[in-house]
Amino acid sequence: MWKQAIEDAMIKVKNNVERFGDRFPHVSVNGNYELNNNEDWTNGFWSGMLWLCYQYSGDEAYREAARLTVQSFKRRMEQHIVLDHHDIGFLYSLSSKAQWIVERDEEARQLTLQAADVLMRRWREKGQYIQAWGLPDDPQHGGRMIIDCLLNLPLLFWAYEQTGDDRYRQIAVRQADQSRRYLVRGDDSSYHTFVFNTETGEPLGGATYQGYTNGSTWARGQAWGVYGFTLAYRYTGDKLYLDTAKRMAAYFLEQLPEDHVAYWDFSAPIDTATYRDSSASTIVVAGLIELLEHMDVEDPQLAWFEEKMKLSMTSLVQNYSTMDEPEAEGLLKHGSYYVRGNLAPDDFMIWGDYYYLEALMRMDKGIKGYWYE
Repeated sequence: MWKQAIEDAMIKVKNNVERFGDRFPHVSVNGNYELNNNEDWTNGFWSGMLWLCYQYSGDEAYREAARLTVQSFKRRMEQHIVLDHHDIGFLYSLSSKAQWIVERDEEARQLTLQAADVLMRRWREKGQYIQAWGLPDDPQHGGRMIIDCLLNLPLLFWAYEQTGDDRYRQIAVRQADQSRRYLVRGDDSSYHTFVFNTETGEPLGGATYQGYTNGSTWARGQAWGVYGFTLAYRYTGDKLYLDTAKRMAAYFLEQLPEDHVAYWDFSAPIDTATYRDSSASTIVVAGLIELLEHMDVEDPQLAWFEEKMKLSMTSLVQNYSTMDEPEAEGLLKHGSYYVRGNLAPDDFMIWGDYYYLEALMRMDKGIKGYWYE
């Protein structure tokens, strides 16, 4: 089943190369991806999908398309196009760092190190956090850290490994520690964001931006925690991160409905109209594949995590994929972007497609993606 799903996905990706040209997909409207000129936080996922397809198949068409995206990211860096946010790792880990991992291209390596420096400039010393969005004096977001940033920390850990400059590692570790302290709740659920006083660094409280309420558990935020803390463990060996990832994964899996794919927020009222978020579930599947590699063979949760991972992946392929829709642009239906804002609440999400493909290829051929070498 995994191989069939991959082959279907690769055909769609190749078709999309022709459809998209030099533009980048974001989320869909009525089944068609909205495209932009490499100016959104999601653009790295398309690049990552192209590198995955090239690694899997050796087909030069994917490689050529992937290289062109990296050139676009080089121009974006040179012109500093919409880079005042924490999502730098999503952009450059899956584009230029992917090229470095696959081809050992020195120019791609240097571009990725530049990206790490851009992310480092978002460190706020007073509160000890990486600011999510905007400039330091942003009236709405100046004091905000975000759980999504855990998937951007691998860029900093990688930069430390490449350069030996310990400041990259120090900030990545501090951000992960602050995320454990302020974003993960006592019951293993999570806040989407946490706000600090920008003048004093005083912690003010947890809040949401895309979830149901400030105190709810936004499914994709929980998913970022599962995968992000697992990767923090891979880079550091700190078992606190591994334990946090396991606890967050158990919470996520225990909230799933009968078909093993998440609703968009675990606290939202459930009825027949409640939106799912297939992208959250596929992030967790990808995270669980990584997590299972680090768990002790005698860990009593090991078999349970593996069973739940396979159940979710099977459901995603059978019930949420577009395998029976050859003309579809996206790979995974029923993702949600920003439900409360009514932005793509039930559509294709390019990050959902990326993690779906990463998980499938890792399960079938051991291709692990581009979060680490």
